Amino acid sequence: MKQIWNKKLLPGEKWSGNIGRGKYIHFKALGPDANVSMLLYNMRDTSERYNMPDTLKAQYTAHLKRGNILMSDNGRVLASIVEDRLGWHDTLCGYTSRRLTDERYGSTNYQNCRNEWLKSGEENFLVELVRNGMGARDLVPCINVFSKVYCEDDGSMHYETGHCKEGSTFTLRTEMEIIIILSNTPNPLDKRKTYPSVPVMLEVYDAPAADLQDECVNFRPENYRAFQNTWDYYNLMGL
Repeated sequence: MKQIWNKKLLPGEKWSGNIGRGKYIHFKALGPDANVSMLLYNMRDTSERYNMPDTLKAQYTAHLKRGNILMSDNGRVLASIVEDRLGWHDTLCGYTSRRLTDERYGSTNYQNCRNEWLKSGEENFLVELVRNGMGARDLVPCINVFSKVYCEDDGSMHYETGHCKEGSTFTLRTEMEIIIILSNTPNPLDKRKTYPSVPVMLEVYDAPAADLQDECVNFRPENYRAFQNTWDYYNLMGL
């Protein structure tokens, strides 16, 4: 595979970029208990974005793993999970806020701490949304790559410490042209009192297109229909 780009996403750091169709986006945790919060949007029409309810209900799951697809609110496939060392990535807990960050790790700000101040996922996402012509109204539930959160019968939710080991990997294949927004900030249910400091390596490679034998296409009948919608979308544009 030909690598076309890479970046080390440092603790607290944010990043966004346009990534074309037919690319692998490879995440590697450079330490234990990493968490990267992620949003996805259609590069050509940002009103189309990752839809958590449709993604979960169509695939009969509350978490993501290899074979799952990330569906848009138009029933298309923004990206597929083609490789995954963990088998569980959180879809329910969202991103950290300024208030939660201050309460858990202590109040910090740029004026006093400069670049060492502790960022929240919400603030990181808002900055990157503005950079991409969007705003607060475009915030949606995110995916927390590398995190495991499970629910008990009483409805309580629990973050599993130790789920992500150093070297854990997760790979998406882009099925549409996307804007991806990333925030290396803690999972909201991570109870550690010290702000997590785990960098994550990002790499982008060229990828072959999905075909009718693809694992993600055939994971569920709903996946196949979403791929059909995606292929129709590009065929009708002549792309």
